[in-house]
Amino acid sequence: MLSPELPIKTERLLLRRYTDDDLADLAAIQSRPDVTRYLYWGPRDLTQARGSLAMKIAASALREEGDNLTLAVELPETGKMIGDVQLFWISEAHRQGEIGYIFHPDYGGRGYATEAAEVILRLAFEELGLHRVAGRLDARNTASARVLERLGMRREAHLVQNERVKGEWADEVVYAILEDEWRARHTVTAGPR
Repeated sequence: MLSPELPIKTERLLLRRYTDDDLADLAAIQSRPDVTRYLYWGPRDLTQARGSLAMKIAASALREEGDNLTLAVELPETGKMIGDVQLFWISEAHRQGEIGYIFHPDYGGRGYATEAAEVILRLAFEELGLHRVAGRLDARNTASARVLERLGMRREAHLVQNERVKGEWADEVVYAILEDEWRARHTVTAGPR
């Protein structure tokens, strides 16, 4: 089980539970065609964003296989919610998880997704005790692939036309990192304390 003590503060971000007050910021993200281009769902209206928010509010802990933990990512100096990061508990027996993230494009290119996703990997390996965490994405989503690469994840598969997304065949790319790889990377980069 994983129910992290929140909020979690990084160098530039605050990761916290979603609240009802996040509706406007969430709708501003989910209504954009450039955000949903590579996702299974298209732009959402306010009613659909409200439904999505309810699910995100409920996703506050990993109690059993199949659950997901979703954390809102906030800029502390403004209080603006700029995106979210998720950890899906795929298999308890095989200690597998999956990472996800969505950010407002106005805040892209600044390393926020990488910074927030790094917290999710730490929770996955250090607190939930996972062995492997994967990230799956549409092969055309090169910006998302760069985030996974910066996290130290390796590209493991390119599945050709394996899914229909919004009426067209799409390739899927799978990245992953193992617990020992993650720990080795953080021992090297952390340095002396």
